[in-house]
Amino acid sequence: MTVEVTPGIIRKLWTGEAGAFRDHLLRLDTESRRSRFGSAVSAEFVERYASRVFRTGAIVHGCFVDGELRAAAELYPMGDVLPGEAEAAFSVEQEFQNHGLGSLLLERVILSARNRGIRTLCMNCLAHNRRMQQIARKFDAELSFDTDEVVAELTAPFPTALSLAQEAAADAQGMAGAVLQAQRMATGRLFDWLMPEPASVEPELEPN
Repeated sequence: MTVEVTPGIIRKLWTGEAGAFRDHLLRLDTESRRSRFGSAVSAEFVERYASRVFRTGAIVHGCFVDGELRAAAELYPMGDVLPGEAEAAFSVEQEFQNHGLGSLLLERVILSARNRGIRTLCMNCLAHNRRMQQIARKFDAELSFDTDEVVAELTAPFPTALSLAQEAAADAQGMAGAVLQAQRMATGRLFDWLMPEPASVEPELEPN
């Protein structure tokens, strides 16, 4: 099943949103989860993974649709001091695939890598994951094929004042969108509290 998707808010996830990230990964269908992790993994593995991802120094971007995290991109710098390489990983829930969310997230990942001096970005995917390979090719990535996996490497340009300003503007826009989203949700909950749905009334039975 696919749905009509209008990309909502794309922004960096905060440390306190590990639960939202976990729930997103748990909603992945079997094939999407296998594509993300390279093999079949259990729900327990996903929960442990999500609980520690923000402690690894990863930068995680998420795409929120109607207030729910539906796609994510993870950037893992290789090295603690001025890393020149990084790994990237992507996950998109099945109903939200084929709507360009992966490409939008990859743009943010490349921008974040660029502004941190990361020149080489590596993405591993299974050999049959054509969708991820197509996204990588859109950004001029070089693909090397092994028996059952593909490694995509792309080179990020050097940072500039403009690229730094673009990331700062994207972060500010994402923060504003998150605040507005929270306000809308709070207003909706308040409206539901003030205007509860009328209780259903059982029809009176005619006496025999």
